[in-house]
Amino acid sequence: MDLAVIWFILIAVLWIGYFCLEGFDFGVGMLLPILGKGQDAEDSERRKRVLLGTIGPHWDGNEVWLLTAGGATFAAFREWYATLFDGFYLALLLILVALIVRALGFEYRGKGDSPSWRKNWDLAIIIGSFVPALLWGVAFANIVGGTPLAVHENTLGRGVEFQGSLLTLLNPHALVGGLTTLFLFLTHGAIFIALKTKGGIREDARRLAGKLGLVTAVLAVVFLTWTNILTGNKIAAWVFTILAAVALVAGLLANRAGREGWAFLGTFLTTLLAVGSLFLMLFPDVMPSTLDPAASLTTVKDGVGFYAANSEQTLQIMTVVAVIFTPVVIAYQAWTYWIFRRRLSTDQIPDVSPTREKVRG
Repeated sequence: MDLAVIWFILIAVLWIGYFCLEGFDFGVGMLLPILGKGQDAEDSERRKRVLLGTIGPHWDGNEVWLLTAGGATFAAFREWYATLFDGFYLALLLILVALIVRALGFEYRGKGDSPSWRKNWDLAIIIGSFVPALLWGVAFANIVGGTPLAVHENTLGRGVEFQGSLLTLLNPHALVGGLTTLFLFLTHGAIFIALKTKGGIREDARRLAGKLGLVTAVLAVVFLTWTNILTGNKIAAWVFTILAAVALVAGLLANRAGREGWAFLGTFLTTLLAVGSLFLMLFPDVMPSTLDPAASLTTVKDGVGFYAANSEQTLQIMTVVAVIFTPVVIAYQAWTYWIFRRRLSTDQIPDVSPTREKVRG
């Protein structure tokens, strides 16, 4: 198999890992004002601490998948990386700022004693979770559905240039994609909360997950069907799309039956299969053009599009690095999830004032 194809598959795996893992902690962050609302201020603070405690050991480790996916794209497909940051610069900047603000919220929320201090950092966590959850869907809808790219030549050589603006990216198809990832992460997060908590929060999360799941199902069917049609109705992509729908229905049924472990597996597989279907729709391109087929970035040498992969030697070196370190990352994360596998409850929060703890990763 061509090394460019192998790296396309590896990048797909990294993005799948990122959305499956970071997706639920985006959901937890967005649900903080809903599931964190208690009978009084003290009960609300206890509930919020429990919610943040469910993702405390994991959220920054989950972001490693994003960093690795970005690094792998730069190392294997420099044209793809450059074109993404050319055309999606403002959207990616908004995501980056949101992730930074979110991380600050986790780190600084427990550093102050006043309710206003905690409220402001709660807002940072909520917004910092909402913006990426929405914009990642918008970005991938544009990547897979196609963007206006044109061949560009200058003194540095021949390349591809984005011919649109931020408003070009905010088309109806992309907005549906953003809403799909937003509600998928909300559902995934609610089920994760139900899996990791006891008592009232668990029951509230289960009920909310059922409602969110119905909205997710409708949006996912619309978005994936629309995208399949746009990209040529590839059989493998349709298979993954159908399996994603089956996994979501199975997860929602398990959630209704109180089997949170199976429910979480259902939404995890839904995310895996949905993102996998997008990469199947995309292949063999990495960024198709809606203006000129010759400007499409592709993994195929001597094809119609613009070959986006780096040199063979670079890919060979990076393949060795990936073979060594990818299992290490997976093993480390599996270990952290096993160590922090117990359920949490408000009874385990001994005191809510003053707040001196922080969300640790």
